[in-house]
Amino acid sequence: MKLAPVASLCVLVLMTPAVLAADPVPASGQGSLVQRADENRSLRLLDKAVARFREIGDAAFDEFNRAPQFTDRELYVYVLGTDGTMLASGGSSVVLVGRNVASMQDAAGKPFFREMLDIAAKSEAGRVEYRWLNRVDSREEPKVTLFRKVGERIIAVGYYVPRATPAQAKELLNRAVAAVKEKGAPAAVAAFNALDGGFVQDDLYVFAIDLSSQRFLAHGAMPKLVGSDGRAVRDPKGKAIVADMVNIVSRKGEGELDYAWRNPVTDKLETKHSFIRRVDDMLVGVGYYTR
Repeated sequence: MKLAPVASLCVLVLMTPAVLAADPVPASGQGSLVQRADENRSLRLLDKAVARFREIGDAAFDEFNRAPQFTDRELYVYVLGTDGTMLASGGSSVVLVGRNVASMQDAAGKPFFREMLDIAAKSEAGRVEYRWLNRVDSREEPKVTLFRKVGERIIAVGYYVPRATPAQAKELLNRAVAAVKEKGAPAAVAAFNALDGGFVQDDLYVFAIDLSSQRFLAHGAMPKLVGSDGRAVRDPKGKAIVADMVNIVSRKGEGELDYAWRNPVTDKLETKHSFIRRVDDMLVGVGYYTR
């Protein structure tokens, strides 16, 4: 079973020193303050749910489904059996209660419930990242779920991520590289540039650059960059972003680079961390915003 994708449109503003004069935002390396606060809220609700389950067992499911003390704004509790059956949910997944969701995939094709079950088979606690419907704004958004296994039950609470995570950026890059190898560069590049190609997700997108000419072959957020000379692209501090990336992959085959870039979702100048890789004569990259 695969969730229906929700189209998302990202608009990127090409930055030059004349347009963006602000200093880059320092990278935190741990996500934004908002994200840490949401994770702490999730952990508190998860602790509360686990304590209640330990107290009254499966009778807690009715409370998780309906009781307001087991919701916190967009946060809610849900429970899986170790066989993959959804047993309780205080959120949109309530429609799945009683059904086995082990093979269910998110909009990007990720079998996230299976990943959760596999982690729980080896550990008493864990986390998974995927995309899910946020009822607050009626959009599919990146979500992180924290969970604990108590006996044969997996109790979980998830929060929506205001920005893509490093793991999500790496996953999209891996998919992009696989597409080049499996479909060939022309078909993959066309998919990178297409809004419905599966390579644009909120503030995540794929870009590709010809290593010889340093011209953009693909840019998922701003297709009009395609064909332009990447050597002219600099951040507000004057960093030659594309030239630096080409230098890295030419020497090492892959690498990472930090620079200032405008986040198309928040419309603010932020520090961006891009993962880049050489695939034949092409540089392929995906970046995430550190704040």
